[in-house]
Amino acid sequence: MIVQDVINHLEELAPLAYAEDFDNVGLLVGNKNTKVMGVLVTLDTLEAVVDEAIAENCNLIVSFHPIIFKGLKKLTGNSYVERVVMKAIKHEIAIYAIHTALDNALQGVNDMICNQLELTNKQILIPQTETIKKLTTYVPKNEAEQLRTALFNIGAGSIGNYNNCSFNVEGYGTFQGNEKSNPTKGEKGITHKEEETKITITYSKHLESQVLKTLFKTHSYEEVAYEVTTLENKNQHIGMGMIGELKEGMEQSDFLTYLKSKMNTPCIRHSSFLNKKIKKVAVLGGSGSFAIQAAKASGADAFITADLKYHDFFSAENNILLADIGHYESEQFTKNLLVGYLTKKITNFAIILSKTNTNPVKYF
Repeated sequence: MIVQDVINHLEELAPLAYAEDFDNVGLLVGNKNTKVMGVLVTLDTLEAVVDEAIAENCNLIVSFHPIIFKGLKKLTGNSYVERVVMKAIKHEIAIYAIHTALDNALQGVNDMICNQLELTNKQILIPQTETIKKLTTYVPKNEAEQLRTALFNIGAGSIGNYNNCSFNVEGYGTFQGNEKSNPTKGEKGITHKEEETKITITYSKHLESQVLKTLFKTHSYEEVAYEVTTLENKNQHIGMGMIGELKEGMEQSDFLTYLKSKMNTPCIRHSSFLNKKIKKVAVLGGSGSFAIQAAKASGADAFITADLKYHDFFSAENNILLADIGHYESEQFTKNLLVGYLTKKITNFAIILSKTNTNPVKYF
């Protein structure tokens, strides 16, 4: 097994195409073709984590947060980021970060929080938009079935739920010699216009490179006429945050005690109590102040997140309970999620859960 094999499994769970634009995800250090000796899963990649990987004979670290976030202009060891990268390179340890790709995944960070709190009726809080692409192309009529089958086999036609492919083809009509296409068949020596069929198919955007590769490989024309457009959809299976419901409504003080216990946090900063029980709960792991309005619009009684600033708490406006449980605390179970997932995918290989506590925040 090589590094790329592990990456392939991870990107089935959380395709990098759905990571936020500002993020730095993927293989950050190392060679994708390196043979994997062991995998260490962590929330953050610190020097102590690299030391742990060395001690455990792991040459691949799967990290939630990226150690390289801003551009590195030098490697002199003057910052913890530089020292981590230098040590990893010295010991030939690859580092892969998944971050907001997993934040946006249906069974990712926020789903894990919901499971910890035993929430039901889960939905995405802020669905991601423009995740569906549409391919339109022309193909000789006698090759149409072959192309459709090839595209189906790589997952094209699937929308939303990747495990439940429904092949969506529209516009199966015939045309004579589309002027945008060049129906030359190279070695076959055919240069005349042929009867063509128009094929239109939708697919999830992370499949785009595979879709185009399959199109060019399967199509007999040397120059293939095609058009790719982006649909303005809201994807109910991809996005930031989640909403769920407690089995029974809870008094606010009881809810915070419950939250403290379930999320293993020593401290919760919260907005003013409301005159209602907590039943519907919105969650967003990490820094989630940007989602306060979405949580309110969803009808949530409480919104659990981290890194709220002083003025953010005013945004509660006496109609939602805001609860800041801490950044590390909101994401701490993510590495367990990744270990559980990889263990199921790679059954004959040891996936090690890092024992290093990487929380930089201490409580007195």
